[in-house]
Amino acid sequence: MASSKLKALWNHPAGPKTIHFWAPTFKWGISIANIVDFSKPPEKISYPQQVGLFTLTGLIWSRYSTVITPKNWNLFSVSVAMAGTGLYQLNRKIRHDYISEAKEVHAKE
Repeated sequence: MASSKLKALWNHPAGPKTIHFWAPTFKWGISIANIVDFSKPPEKISYPQQVGLFTLTGLIWSRYSTVITPKNWNLFSVSVAMAGTGLYQLNRKIRHDYISEAKEVHAKE
């Protein structure tokens, strides 16, 4: 049973014999790098990088991966991860830039 599933994966149009498998697989490195950056101070987070590279790219490619034939679930999963990490980093940056500053100004009054 396991060999038939491996054979099906191997021969899939988006399987390991194609670029459609390897490109999203290596794209996981970018998502992992963004996860590692969760420990980075919020003032070092870049709005353009998080909006463009992670959030929008992740949202666009996750949609695209479900409408192409064959559906590329590896691309879908890495794109959702990219969008999620980008949104989380944007949340951290916005909270640092706007919410914490508003609290500081209110505390001074």
